[in-house]
Amino acid sequence: MKDEQCVRFLQWALPQLHMRWPAFRKVRKQVCKRVDARMRELGVAGIDEYKAYLHDHADEWIQLDALCRITISRFYRDQGVFATLQDSVLPILAQQALERGATQLRVWSAGCGSGEEPYTLAVLWATELQSQFPELSIDIVATDADPNVMRRARDARYKFGTLKNLPESWRDRAFALEGENYCLKPEYKLCVQLLEQDIRQEQPEGPFDLVLCRNLVFTYFDEALQLEHLKRIVDAMHDGAALVLGIHEKLPEKGRGLAKWFDEQRVYRKNSGIVEPKGV
Repeated sequence: MKDEQCVRFLQWALPQLHMRWPAFRKVRKQVCKRVDARMRELGVAGIDEYKAYLHDHADEWIQLDALCRITISRFYRDQGVFATLQDSVLPILAQQALERGATQLRVWSAGCGSGEEPYTLAVLWATELQSQFPELSIDIVATDADPNVMRRARDARYKFGTLKNLPESWRDRAFALEGENYCLKPEYKLCVQLLEQDIRQEQPEGPFDLVLCRNLVFTYFDEALQLEHLKRIVDAMHDGAALVLGIHEKLPEKGRGLAKWFDEQRVYRKNSGIVEPKGV
């Protein structure tokens, strides 16, 4: 299948999956390669025949939806975001949790891929913040719809390229080198619960102090779906909780319930008028 054929196909198919074609422009080759392989598997001769197959087999749309999942992730992705979480956001949220009598700081990592984001948070908390908040533990729920990446997340074995942005001291502390693989030590996995969930169908039970929904809902979904899930996310957040988007994302204009907190890092906060916890 030629590139222009795939582009036309995606421009036709993605809106029917409530996804946005512009979000796929730069990553389309990943999807096109999968669609090509799927057509060969089905024995269809070309893209027009595959469109006819989709028309005649409604369940094939489920297969196509899975082919459109983009799985690009690495540890400490967008370093400025994690620096802001470490220096400002998490200490405020932790103090806020203590003041309401909580013993856990609850985090949801939506679209967690192979575990790089939630495990980065687990290592960050253990290395930099746990000693400041000894009465508080961190509980991270990490969700993704792709069973293949979830298997890799459970395995927690990574090549150096995935870890190269992680501070060296963190890497040395949290990972054991086995051959060419860096294996996350078991104690850093204990606070992370991995759930295979499609955010469009279900989400973990809140409330959460921090939600990271980066490079998923507000990149690939159409506006109607974005608004629907934004409401669900906000409803699952404590007052004063934080939502982190991808650095190239923005909230839909009709979205409600959040105010900018650290705009450059795309960190938002529920209920903008909340008073900061004492001592922060």
